[in-house]
Amino acid sequence: MPQGPIFHAYTFGEQERKTLDSDGHFVLPGVLTSEAQENLTRSLSYILELSRTSKEGHEPNRFSAEYDSYLESLIAHPQMLELARKVLGEDIRYDHCVSLNRPGGNRGIGWHSHGYSDDDPRLGFVRIFFYVNGFDPDDGGLKAVPGSHLYRDARIHAASDATLQENWLEGKTHPETGEPLEIEALSAPPGTVALMWTHAAHAVSPRKEDSNTRWCVVYAYRNPGKPSGARWITPEFEQKPIPGAEGLMSLY
Repeated sequence: MPQGPIFHAYTFGEQERKTLDSDGHFVLPGVLTSEAQENLTRSLSYILELSRTSKEGHEPNRFSAEYDSYLESLIAHPQMLELARKVLGEDIRYDHCVSLNRPGGNRGIGWHSHGYSDDDPRLGFVRIFFYVNGFDPDDGGLKAVPGSHLYRDARIHAASDATLQENWLEGKTHPETGEPLEIEALSAPPGTVALMWTHAAHAVSPRKEDSNTRWCVVYAYRNPGKPSGARWITPEFEQKPIPGAEGLMSLY
């Protein structure tokens, strides 16, 4: 499949990397090209419909790139790999591609975090979210806690903001700044890309009943060296010769 640009020009240099490392997330508003947004909407619509009707052994939304050639082509897209390597350095592995589509009335998801190399911060794991048509904070919006990733706690879990505050946030401060940890409700115009370290606490607000579907897909990359509990790749896909993906698919 032809690989046209997926990103407009953007800045992610030393200062932006420092912000990502301090906050645990970094947002690039409106960076997706119109062509990429169109292609992603078509592909994610297909995945959503397939997930509703599929009787296969694993969920199409969790293995999205294995069901759609355009989503597959983005795994090793030069601009995707350039961005992932700006975060992780040269030695990276593809981990998974998951669709996170949220139709109107979707209940969102409570607070949680993910793990990878919990005991060794030299190894990183980053998720790259494509928010194709964006979101408002109170309508399928992403929420985060800046600095929470520095605790490298893979077991954060709470059904509500109040529960997170009471059971995990209470008394915690940012390990670098000393400021109290606080919940931040993000917003994203159409075409936004967001980076997030895997240990960051995050949640998604419910989608309003009369809203259209929030189209979103996440691609995850990591430094090799430890097992990944989120590596959703079938053995067949792991062996598939994807142009540009040489060396990306292996576990180590």
